[in-house]
Amino acid sequence: MKQYPRPLAKLIGELSKLPGIGYKTAQRLAFHILSLEDSEAQGLADAIAEAKREMKYCSVCGNLTDQDPCIICSDKSRREDVICVVESPKDVAAMERIKDFNGLYHVLHGVISPMDGIGPEDINLKSLIARLQQTDVKELIVATNPNIEGEATAMYIARLIKPAGIKVTRIAHGLPVGGDLEYADEVTLLKAVEGRREL
Repeated sequence: MKQYPRPLAKLIGELSKLPGIGYKTAQRLAFHILSLEDSEAQGLADAIAEAKREMKYCSVCGNLTDQDPCIICSDKSRREDVICVVESPKDVAAMERIKDFNGLYHVLHGVISPMDGIGPEDINLKSLIARLQQTDVKELIVATNPNIEGEATAMYIARLIKPAGIKVTRIAHGLPVGGDLEYADEVTLLKAVEGRREL
């Protein structure tokens, strides 16, 4: 990065920290940002600052929102007896793309991964248990990613919840093993939800 002036090198360095952005892509983005009109560059900076300032987690489901509770939890037309459990807010957005799921969500903000030192107490499970005790949920759909950690988390949740008499299902493996919900197309997600099975 010595070939660039310090402010440009710093911008490239910060952009390259973003997921999926390598050094060359960061260079292209930095040069593009510098080619913007001042008002456009300021608009980008303002949008980033506003998103960081305004966005928070829903106190009910844990999804990202600018209002609390979020618009999904506040929507009285949604089924309150079905909750879909996902790993991250990105997965809520992916599930919402199929437009056929009309229940509610619960975001775990991670998965159980003993290899990484992440246990059940490190993810958003306590609020799920409290939520299930306060509502009349009939089915919990576990839509964690189809990898080792996602499967371990799904099995843990099933063992925890089933004794309460709540039906626990798992989305079908129409998704590729090792894949992420956020990259799946709508048809694959729809088939995965339709083909869910009880754990």
